Amino acid sequence: MNEILTILPATLRTILTALPIAVRENLEEIRLRQNQPLEVRFGQQSSYVTSSGQITSIPAQGWLFSAEEAAKLLNQVSQHSLYALEEELKRGYITVVGGHRIGIAGKVVLDKGEVKGIRDVTSFNIRIAREKKGAAKMVMSYLFEDGKLQNTLLISPPQCGKTTLLRDIARTISYGSECSSSRKVGIVDERSELAGCLQGVPQRDVGPRTDVLDACPKAVGMMMLIRSMSPDVLIVDEVGRAEDGDAVWEAIHAGVAVICSAHGASVKEVAERPMLGKLIRYGAFSRYIVLSRAKGVGTIQAIYDQSMNLVEREKATWSS
Repeated sequence: MNEILTILPATLRTILTALPIAVRENLEEIRLRQNQPLEVRFGQQSSYVTSSGQITSIPAQGWLFSAEEAAKLLNQVSQHSLYALEEELKRGYITVVGGHRIGIAGKVVLDKGEVKGIRDVTSFNIRIAREKKGAAKMVMSYLFEDGKLQNTLLISPPQCGKTTLLRDIARTISYGSECSSSRKVGIVDERSELAGCLQGVPQRDVGPRTDVLDACPKAVGMMMLIRSMSPDVLIVDEVGRAEDGDAVWEAIHAGVAVICSAHGASVKEVAERPMLGKLIRYGAFSRYIVLSRAKGVGTIQAIYDQSMNLVEREKATWSS
């Protein structure tokens, strides 16, 4: 949280510092919209914040984020050089020290039908990146069979902790555990969320034997890592496009284990999508891990094997 506070304008920093400790320690998102009240998400709820740092459910009582504050925040984040953030602005988010990500919205600038950048930025979504070392401990034994790492699909609705779990799986495999000795890990981090790289350097602990391709399209990145870094396992967040599926299939047939994630509430829901359904039907994955928020962020809802047999029912959350 301190890493976020240092890049905020003074007024906003003062308000957030005054938040109740229980809220501050569990912050997931800070949402700022020009001429709208400051909103924060923590635990399983969202609330507005007053100018004195108090939580309220009444929008009119929230501190209004002004155009002046929006300009100050953008200057702080860019260190007064928007040119230096040209590539990030094209993607619609900025990664800052600590691996935290700031999503932005405003007037999109197009060039021949392609996004060239965003100007007149009026909305910010500051997503707090949190490491939860040990999150993978509850699932590691299911990822191996006879010492072989199983191709795994992690399924989760938004904000259920899938990126946190995926990151800790990468870290645990890289360091080694009671389930396996240390292995080479390749991460394709298209959205800069898993490793949270800043200028190519991971801000999160993803392990000593992990190589990261930051801000690289998943399909391209998987093939690049296989050719250049010879990983034992590839870890990728949020697969969904047809080319992602082709790359997963090619990696598996190249002898590289793949652990990836997809948005969804169940295996059945995910299987209805063309690309993922094809991978599932052809037996690309040997394990399916389904997350929910039933008992809080990170609830392991169920674990299935390749034949869709339930091998583990709901387990307690790792977030507490």
